[in-house]
Amino acid sequence: MSSKTWVPLSVIEQKLKNMMDDSVGADDQPSAETPAWKQVVAKYQRPSIWRSAWQIVNSVGPYAVLWYGMYLLQPISIWLALPLAVLAGAFLVRVFIIFHDCGHGSFFKSRKANDIVGTLTGILCLTPYYQWRWEHSLHHATAGDLDRRGTGDIWTLTVQEYLEASRWKRFAYRLARNPIVLFVLAPLFLFVIQQRFPFPKGGTRERYSVYLTNVALLGMGAGMVWVFGWKVYLALQLTVMLVGGSAGVWLFYIQHQFEGVYWQRREEWDYAQAALQGSSFYKLPKLLQWFSGNIGFHHIHHLSPRIPNYHLEKCHKAEPLFQTVKPVTLSSSLKSFAFRLWDEQRHKLVGFRALKTLRVQPAPLPIKTRRPTNH
Repeated sequence: MSSKTWVPLSVIEQKLKNMMDDSVGADDQPSAETPAWKQVVAKYQRPSIWRSAWQIVNSVGPYAVLWYGMYLLQPISIWLALPLAVLAGAFLVRVFIIFHDCGHGSFFKSRKANDIVGTLTGILCLTPYYQWRWEHSLHHATAGDLDRRGTGDIWTLTVQEYLEASRWKRFAYRLARNPIVLFVLAPLFLFVIQQRFPFPKGGTRERYSVYLTNVALLGMGAGMVWVFGWKVYLALQLTVMLVGGSAGVWLFYIQHQFEGVYWQRREEWDYAQAALQGSSFYKLPKLLQWFSGNIGFHHIHHLSPRIPNYHLEKCHKAEPLFQTVKPVTLSSSLKSFAFRLWDEQRHKLVGFRALKTLRVQPAPLPIKTRRPTNH
């Protein structure tokens, strides 16, 4: 399965399901021979309609209330409204987690309910539901696989690839990995501009998802401009997206770019190892954990995307094996700012400074064959 060509979602989902079944078991009622940790995972794959409904209320509800507060305050001064826009950006992260779980089919038992709520929350997040779902499914099927990078992940080169790259590609890579570009400019570009265009080889449903989302956003934007005026609305909406988008990209970054992360070539890649060792356990303070929808338990999420976000912590605590995963704390996660390249020789992420001690590996010399001599 190549990340460079279009693969139907049904094919990706089936391959991902097979990998998950091999790792965590396919049945909701595991047998007595099923390992304990697999039984734990199966137990927490069941969504709760009440928990899901309440999460919509306490996420989308405050987000709407904050926009109403901005409407009341902006005639007095936009500077009074901007703090509410910052807080709205934090709630938008929670809205995105709902959208994210719907894409995995884990928020509700009903696929139709997941698709409806996912589409609506996707509009709030400026993200087309079906196209994002395809791309993110591919991410789950290939995370930690060096030979299948390129879709739904952050651009990461190996040391060897960087040293062998052209001067222009090195410049582009250094620019893309600059923290200001990666966590400030890139989120705005991703959500405001890139998500407005379908993949060139995308499926019909995915393309129409982009078109319909754009039409919905055009209508929503027109209404908000009528209410706020275009300058005020643009300032508020960009602030919301900057806060929410930057937080979201940082979370995604730290989930797969941390000290001790797992990366392997395809022939040695293992789904369960990629989940437990290639996805972080980001141990956040309770308030930040709430706003990020428990996505810090990313090792559990990658082991089984069928687990809704509100069950991730319970699943983590229910199995001793999961608790052996070394947590990444808020302070230790700051080390990841310096990570730029994957060093295949040392199996670790390194910064550009490490290049001073590294050189391009010479290509192996061709083996010379001896000509038979006549006696």
